Amino acid sequence: MSNDASEIQKPPGEEGADAIQQFFRRPFFLSFTIGIPFCAFKLLFGLSAVREGAQGGPYLMVLGVIIIVWAMADLFMNIARSLLDLFHLPALFEYCTIAQAGRIVHMPMVFLAIDTLLTFSIICAMLWSGWIANLPSGELYLWYAATTMNLISLSLVSIYNEIHLI
Repeated sequence: MSNDASEIQKPPGEEGADAIQQFFRRPFFLSFTIGIPFCAFKLLFGLSAVREGAQGGPYLMVLGVIIIVWAMADLFMNIARSLLDLFHLPALFEYCTIAQAGRIVHMPMVFLAIDTLLTFSIICAMLWSGWIANLPSGELYLWYAATTMNLISLSLVSIYNEIHLI
């Protein structure tokens, strides 16, 4: 066995992956296009719940504060994962708090999928409750940016994967 750099094993899923595929799988790309936008959705939902709760719903206000704390913790984790990836350093933690809890039971990807389901539920709640119409201008642009980043990146990855199969 030699120490030649070309013989160093790649992480699972990277065997045979080209440079574009590898980029799409990097923590920086995943955090920037999925994780951070999801944090924005959570944060804006939490802020909306606090505002609604201030008008007479103390339970809604408490729920909003919990969601804001959750969003900020996840945001910190995603930014840290991105920075570690840019400096080519390993991360000893997951992208979000729920996936981190999943790491304890050796199922971080299952818990990451649960986080995704919860975030999609938050997006639906914002839309169906009508709260999205009450967002101040700056927050609405944050929602637009998060939605754009998330959907465009998903589309790019899908297009690339389909072309790559040809």
